[in-house]
Amino acid sequence: MAFFNITKKLILDIDEFFSLIDNGALVFKEGVGNYLKGDNEKFNDNLKAIDDLETKADNIRRKVENDLYAHSLLPQYRGDVLRMMEKCDDMLDIMKENLYQFDVEIPLIPQKLHTDILKLTKISVSAIDALIPAARAFFKEPVAVKDKIHRVYFFEKEADKLANDIKRKVFHELQNLKLSEKIHLRYFTLHIENVSDAAEVVADILSILAIKRIV
Repeated sequence: MAFFNITKKLILDIDEFFSLIDNGALVFKEGVGNYLKGDNEKFNDNLKAIDDLETKADNIRRKVENDLYAHSLLPQYRGDVLRMMEKCDDMLDIMKENLYQFDVEIPLIPQKLHTDILKLTKISVSAIDALIPAARAFFKEPVAVKDKIHRVYFFEKEADKLANDIKRKVFHELQNLKLSEKIHLRYFTLHIENVSDAAEVVADILSILAIKRIV
């Protein structure tokens, strides 16, 4: 059951906000793939797309915040809801900055690591894929949040494991790389992994919100 004092328009705005985050995850995953393939044209399209999504998400988040205060909506949950949306926005910011770091620093990623990097990106993005339905459920069926959100924690742990495997491979197996190149690869692996960490932060907030809502 939806909140009794939330307007239909506000629900639509919140749904659109989550759709933008979801689309951002898809663009990020595609962008990493296009970078590895060396498809500069499509990669530049990804940069523009995620930039546009981030701007739209910022605007909607501010609009929702204004509406919540202007119409005295969700007084018991307002602060937590806004914090959750802010952290969702942070996820999109992290993905955007990661793509721009690829564009600016042009990391040399050996072919041997391409499959691992793509898999890490997919797993990190999967944490967001699992988070969005749970976040939407909070506003409509809060009892369903717990059943949906455990997948976020699963993908976050899997991303940590794979990231560590990649770092170990870089420093133990790729002997032909310079130390500076290895550190650069570690840096980019860490930042892709951070996408799932950011999803975990939102999941923690959402878990507390769901408990408050049910109680």
